[in-house]
Amino acid sequence: MNLNDLQNISDHFNNTEKMPVLFLGHGSPMNAIEENQFVQGFRKAAAEIPKPNAILCISAHWFTNGTKVTAMSMPRTIHDFGGFPQALFNVQYPAPGAPEMAKETAELLKPVLVEEDHNWGLDHGAWSVLKHMYPKADIPVIQMSIDYSKPPQYHFDLAKKLNKLREKGILIIGSGNIIHNLRLIDWRNINTVGAGWDWAIEAREKTNNWLLDGNFKNIIDYSQQGISLQYAVPTPDHYLPLIYTLGLRTSSDELSLFNDELIGGSLSMTSVRIG
Repeated sequence: MNLNDLQNISDHFNNTEKMPVLFLGHGSPMNAIEENQFVQGFRKAAAEIPKPNAILCISAHWFTNGTKVTAMSMPRTIHDFGGFPQALFNVQYPAPGAPEMAKETAELLKPVLVEEDHNWGLDHGAWSVLKHMYPKADIPVIQMSIDYSKPPQYHFDLAKKLNKLREKGILIIGSGNIIHNLRLIDWRNINTVGAGWDWAIEAREKTNNWLLDGNFKNIIDYSQQGISLQYAVPTPDHYLPLIYTLGLRTSSDELSLFNDELIGGSLSMTSVRIG
């Protein structure tokens, strides 16, 4: 990052106290229209931090070859799911985009080539949580995609380049689920808070301990941490947003957990605040 990059950011956003970073376990899209303890947790998290100048969201649901950022002025609300009630498809989250911030984000990530995208929008990994946190949809939002061709360490290191945004009042959110195995859902307990298979209970205990101890090496090398983690993370899409969040932690940042529950046997809603 050079002085011109810093100046570009300064031109658009004033210096602020360093913003926290959030990883949000977003769970089912139905959380967008239901009232439960998890959406209450999202609202509480927003109430406890300064109102952002803008939001950068890294969602499990934008998994691409290469890295992209949304660069349109008015991103569409994407209903990237099926089989849910019409009320969920009727939800719109008309937050403005931030084309200049998209350009600046791409600059910060050099020499990684970042494509400015004008087709995507806001997927439910973003709007299903932002709807509760900032219901007025009056804060500019951009999304950054996850390059599926890269290993976890790459994403951890890439996130560090975004830290300057925190000093400009920009809230960075990773949205996914630490434990996310849809093939092993216990449908009888899909809405039962605390319901988890033995392997999910073990995976939650391990990952929580690593998070609170600052043992991010084990988090990054999750595929080498035993069978419970292999069941918990059968695919990396919902897990990698956590890696971005952890990559943004500095030595002065505290880390805390909220919404820390299992549901449906094979999902966790555990969320993380850094800073």
